[in-house]
Amino acid sequence: MSSKPGLILVNLGSPDAATPQATRKYLFEFLHDRRVIDTSRWIWCPILHGIILRVRPAKSAKAYRSIWNEPEFSEKQELVETAPLVRITQAQTAGVQSIFEDSVHVEAAMRYGNPSISSAIDSLMSKGCTRIGVLPLYPQFAGATTASVFDGVAKALKGRMDIPEIRFLRDYYREEGFIKCLANSLRDHLDTLDWKPDAVLTSYHGLPQSYVDKGDPYQAECLKTTELLRENTGYSEDFLYSTFQSRFGPKDWLRPYTDKTLESLPAQGGKNVAVMMPGFAADCLETLEEIKIEARDSFLEAGGENFTAVPCLNIRNDHISFLSELAKDKLLQGWL
Repeated sequence: MSSKPGLILVNLGSPDAATPQATRKYLFEFLHDRRVIDTSRWIWCPILHGIILRVRPAKSAKAYRSIWNEPEFSEKQELVETAPLVRITQAQTAGVQSIFEDSVHVEAAMRYGNPSISSAIDSLMSKGCTRIGVLPLYPQFAGATTASVFDGVAKALKGRMDIPEIRFLRDYYREEGFIKCLANSLRDHLDTLDWKPDAVLTSYHGLPQSYVDKGDPYQAECLKTTELLRENTGYSEDFLYSTFQSRFGPKDWLRPYTDKTLESLPAQGGKNVAVMMPGFAADCLETLEEIKIEARDSFLEAGGENFTAVPCLNIRNDHISFLSELAKDKLLQGWL
């Protein structure tokens, strides 16, 4: 048995297939999380089971099918085995593993769906890992994401006769290496264009305003990320600024909204726009379908001329190197 430490890279998750059945199973798990939906169960469960899980799976499955083969951009008719988010996270895991070589055992896990956090812990413990670092791939902390991963780890350990020592990373949005990765990816992408943007939006996943009002620090950490990115690139507040996407339900969500901002820009002279997503470590439904397809269409219909979505950091060499150094410094210190 090995005495090497283990490392788990955790992201949100995706359905096992782009079908209504698989999507319903995924949404059932996701939308039952009290970190995600903090509404009274007496109110929420009838809505979830009576309406959402009857209507949304088919619509979500269609959206997943539209992006399932990305980022390979395959022309094949059949769908590849796993969703982009899962494939990219597994590739990130392989990249980090290659840097650590045989000094650390690295596993990928999803908070919802597969591969599960429990299966990752099982795999590491079967290899003799009694010390495990958990790196949620969320640069900014939010109760609905990072804290939910913490809950998932605790749930996976519950009832076990033997548990490992756990170290858990809260956030990494302030890390200089992370900001450099974002700046490099933005510059590299803009260099491929034959036009110049009038504005660059940093679009973050939204959160109900009530969560922030109760003390969730997510909004402040998103705004700080964009501020640090401006400092690195030298861009002004009028050129590079934050918006929030992915609203759901009737509650008021963090503003300004990405879609409404894009729809209003052409009338204000912003005909050429780039959107990047600094809160996502890997491309997924929210970046590939919501931004790259839906947001682009809305912007062009509103009178925009040029639109581009900056790919997430994914498996860029500098990103893989950063994640490895982050894990080494914050989670594996003294274990190697």
